[in-house]
Amino acid sequence: MGRADHLPAFGSSSSTSQILNPIAEMTALRFVKTVWESFRATSGLEPRLLNNLRVTAARPGTVNFELDIQKEHTNRLNILHGGTIASMVDLGGSLAVASRGLFATGVSTDLNVTYLNSGGKIGDKISAEVTCDKFGKTLAYTSIKFTNDKGELVARGSHTKYVTIAWKDPQNIVEEINKLP
Repeated sequence: MGRADHLPAFGSSSSTSQILNPIAEMTALRFVKTVWESFRATSGLEPRLLNNLRVTAARPGTVNFELDIQKEHTNRLNILHGGTIASMVDLGGSLAVASRGLFATGVSTDLNVTYLNSGGKIGDKISAEVTCDKFGKTLAYTSIKFTNDKGELVARGSHTKYVTIAWKDPQNIVEEINKLP
């Protein structure tokens, strides 16, 4: 059996996906990190509350990130504050929209959070995966799940964004992202 015998025939969707998915992931990750840096440079809230948030992975429509819990993220019980999670639902929705190629990520029309377990205490890490479930010319719908260090589901949320004006931003790369599988 030759070296390429285990690969699907060239041109099949399977072989194309195997070749191009790393390119899509690299493009989306680089762009999402650029958008996150723009938030950090220009926003009032994110650099103060979520400065140590790290985007760990991205592909078109999905972003993963994590946050090391520090004192400023906690409530008076010294556990992760629900407002910190709500802020991450907001930011996460924006980053999911960015993963589809929009630099200006629109404005919030709806945000929901359901808290299921403690997110942790100072020194713990909370992880999130957010997806852009529907991406249109007017609205984008996102959903997010948070897990703690034990792998327990901590919270889930949804975030709807009005994106009509965001489509006009010259820094968008929607066409480039859409060309990728």
